[in-house]
Amino acid sequence: MAAVLIATFMTSVEVTIVTTAIPTIIANLHGLAWQSWIMAAYLLTTAITTPIYGKLADTYGRKRLFQWGVAVFTGGSLLSGLSPSIGWLIVARGIQGIGAGAVMPLTFTLIADFFPYEKRAQAMALNNSAWGLSALLGPLLGGFLVDHLSWHWVFFVNVPLGVIVFGLTAFGYHESTTMATKQPLDRQGIAWLTISLVSLLLAAQSLSRSPGFAFGLVIICGIALWRLVKVEQQATSALISPVLFRSKTFVVQIVTACLLSGVLIGYQVYFPIWLQGLDHVNATAAGFSVSFSSIMWLVAGFLVSWTLKHLVPRRLTMAVVVIQAISYGGLVLLGAHFPVWGFYVVAAINGFGMGLVISQNTILAQHLAPKQLVGTATAMLTLGRSLGQTVMTAIYGGVLNVVLQLRRGSVPMRELDAVVAGGAGSLQAAGVLLSALQAVFVLVVMLLAIVWVVNACDPNREVIA
Repeated sequence: MAAVLIATFMTSVEVTIVTTAIPTIIANLHGLAWQSWIMAAYLLTTAITTPIYGKLADTYGRKRLFQWGVAVFTGGSLLSGLSPSIGWLIVARGIQGIGAGAVMPLTFTLIADFFPYEKRAQAMALNNSAWGLSALLGPLLGGFLVDHLSWHWVFFVNVPLGVIVFGLTAFGYHESTTMATKQPLDRQGIAWLTISLVSLLLAAQSLSRSPGFAFGLVIICGIALWRLVKVEQQATSALISPVLFRSKTFVVQIVTACLLSGVLIGYQVYFPIWLQGLDHVNATAAGFSVSFSSIMWLVAGFLVSWTLKHLVPRRLTMAVVVIQAISYGGLVLLGAHFPVWGFYVVAAINGFGMGLVISQNTILAQHLAPKQLVGTATAMLTLGRSLGQTVMTAIYGGVLNVVLQLRRGSVPMRELDAVVAGGAGSLQAAGVLLSALQAVFVLVVMLLAIVWVVNACDPNREVIA
């Protein structure tokens, strides 16, 4: 459990530290046009590898895969910190994601191994404490490193943590869970899943520059997904077992986690950009907008045990997303007149709602899955979350770039890069950035509306015991 808690801290602090540093990274590496790839490369490789690790964990055991993930994540963090260019950084972030694809789902799977359903919510709350601690320290540490040293150090901080987790796992984790009979790896499933995910992300990234190319990639994605479904229905050891999707409520949990993770990455990335670029808040203070969300997520996590026993999941989710959509409505409508303190309020509302709903999604997905597929089910939920973040990061970045190109006129990109980092710029440049950011948050509201509709279609009308 010590290894699980530190690993959770390590992977979650990565988000709060990096989002705080993104404006400085963009300005330093002149990478505004590629800014979405800083997060997208990490999330894409996480999404591709997560279901593979989930299947392997059910077949070969948790320990070796967990150690592998920690080692790769740590190495990727070191390479990210050494990045001399935006291209190097994107590749290194992809390596980090390959490691995170094992670490993130296996922390939840290990909790499912250690605790029965009726006690799992409390264990998740404890795990959320490590996540909440990272939320408190991440913006502070990230802002301090950016303001007083350099952005490179926001990646180096993970290296000693990774070494500690690896050591604790090597000497203190004695695996006792009985694994399924070892079966051959579903190579066709892996291939079609990889093709579908890569083509989907590239389509989203290419949409603003080459719509025709993006449309072709969407067709490739659709064909690959169709082939994936066919292959998995016939495979003797399916990478993604069709059995899981016989429960419509399970599917609703995956889709909800996917879409809400897209909402999550929206404010984690673009709140600091708005605050630093338009309100001239320093990196540390801007990072607190993300930490407020994380703190409230932590608080909400301790209430999930009660909500599972007393509330119908669909009703809770539908109420939460309505409140979240209202909070974003003020941001979109007021624009430049939206007060700085309002960002912290919106982040707190979103964090509390995410803490209730996504923690609930995780526990229910594990509970609704057959025991021998708990690792795969957890990986599917993590894949949904990673995929939501990956695709929406690309789409947000595409929308941002399209609006910037349409509105910037004679404003040079270097001036917009400087404005994003809080530097001096013309009123015209600030207006262009504001329009682009407002477009991003209109998409966020649309995602919340879709979540409401999806949960309205959930056939379950009772508390799940």
